[in-house]
Amino acid sequence: MGTRPVRADDELVTAAKRGDAAAWRELYRAHAGRLLLWLEARASPGGEAPDDIAAAAWLVAAERIADFHGSGSDFGGWLFGIARKHAANASRRTATRIKGFETLAADAEPTMAGPEGGILAEEWVHDALAALPPRERDVIACTEVLDLDVSATAAALGMTAVAVRVARHRGLKRLRTHLGPG
Repeated sequence: MGTRPVRADDELVTAAKRGDAAAWRELYRAHAGRLLLWLEARASPGGEAPDDIAAAAWLVAAERIADFHGSGSDFGGWLFGIARKHAANASRRTATRIKGFETLAADAEPTMAGPEGGILAEEWVHDALAALPPRERDVIACTEVLDLDVSATAAALGMTAVAVRVARHRGLKRLRTHLGPG
């Protein structure tokens, strides 16, 4: 049969399911910063703000905690998966809106970059990740920027562990090629 055994929840998740505010604070402290960094790394211009997507993911997690089974660290992968799906829906909504404005934008004059052209490290990382295909960018952001392990990254992105390893390898290879000899 193809059913997976349901794992027992750890104490933190069990307490969160009971509505324990301290447990929710601990889950939030453990995952909120990494979630927001990840969402900022994969944000697209004109899309929903990473803060808004994170807030929506936390709301869905609070509403559906009864459906979750696992540990406090497993919760991170589950939460990232919720955020990924919400971001994808937001991106689709934005793309639909943008199509209607394309004819107006065609007549607009291009803008020049200001004197602040010096690239900060954070901007450089964002630009380097943006140059990667979306799948590789998401994997690199999870594994290298957020320091998620392969299984948490797989859960967050809805991929298999093997697919995560392959995308990580390809993404790092593209980045090395893009950077050239150091």
